[in-house]
Amino acid sequence: MDEMLATSEGLKEALSLSESIISDIELSARSLSNVALKASRLARLIGHFDHQKIFLYEVSGYPTTPNGVDSETWALAKTAGRINIHKDDEGVRETASLESLEQLHFDLQAAKDSLVVAKDADVSLTSANPSQYVLAPAGNKIERNELRRSISNKSKFIAKRRAFIYEYVSSVHYEIKYSSISDDIFSRIRSKVDEKVGYLIPDSVQKFSAVYENLRSENTEDWSNAVHSCRRILQDAANVLYPARESKTIEVNGKKKEIKLGADNYINRLMAYVEENVTSKRFEEIVGSHMKYLGERLDSIFQAAQKGSHDVISTQDEADRYVIYTYLVIGDILQLNAEVEQREAK
Repeated sequence: MDEMLATSEGLKEALSLSESIISDIELSARSLSNVALKASRLARLIGHFDHQKIFLYEVSGYPTTPNGVDSETWALAKTAGRINIHKDDEGVRETASLESLEQLHFDLQAAKDSLVVAKDADVSLTSANPSQYVLAPAGNKIERNELRRSISNKSKFIAKRRAFIYEYVSSVHYEIKYSSISDDIFSRIRSKVDEKVGYLIPDSVQKFSAVYENLRSENTEDWSNAVHSCRRILQDAANVLYPARESKTIEVNGKKKEIKLGADNYINRLMAYVEENVTSKRFEEIVGSHMKYLGERLDSIFQAAQKGSHDVISTQDEADRYVIYTYLVIGDILQLNAEVEQREAK
């Protein structure tokens, strides 16, 4: 499936339209040609321009030239499952079925009507000569068999057309629905973080704005800059909640371990803040593991950038993940800070 290219409003319309198309197909509420036109609109809304053309061609028929079918149309017909493979003594060859949906339905109905007409008339044969053997006329059996074969083939092909449209629309429908759920979840988290981060870490407000701008870019260096901003946001949080200080020693499994809490050890400082203020061991374990993973990855990206590798983030999806992780961690820290302030206020 191609990547969706649509605004949030476009996706909402596409979700509603996909539900309507699925209902039309399942309930046979519209002709297949009308369904294909709606599917073409759906494809246009989400930026699937190849499928938009395919569904238009399903309605109008696939175009040909005096020299046959051009390469672009052939590729679209192949995507639509309209290429037939034949094997004979001369080898393997491919042909394309280019008829419109209306033409397919017309040909199917014409074949059904012809089958009715091709019925043999009732004939009664007698002979005055008891020794004569009277043969019945040959009738239209061969024609009827050909018509039945044609009806079967056309019915199967139309069913494949219906299934092709249904599978595409269903896939788009669930993809949009899943992305909408994900967006809603992240929007709730983002709203809570944005509401509180300005109060606790005012310097990070501008950094979050820079993150959004960089994520909209198509430049890999901007994506890397978005991730570097995430690192600085976590540093800001550590500086406010748990400023740099002397290392501390803890005991783990009977052995002493030094925890560095200097200026560069921002993840250690955030984890120390959580450990010293949390009341739930499970919360400490989950948040701590998230912070440790995120901090190590952000530091490795930062170190690579320091060595001259500015485009160390290769995909926008990768940058998106680090931003989401940062929001989750900051959200957990802000929640813990609010609980600490409530306890202190009592």
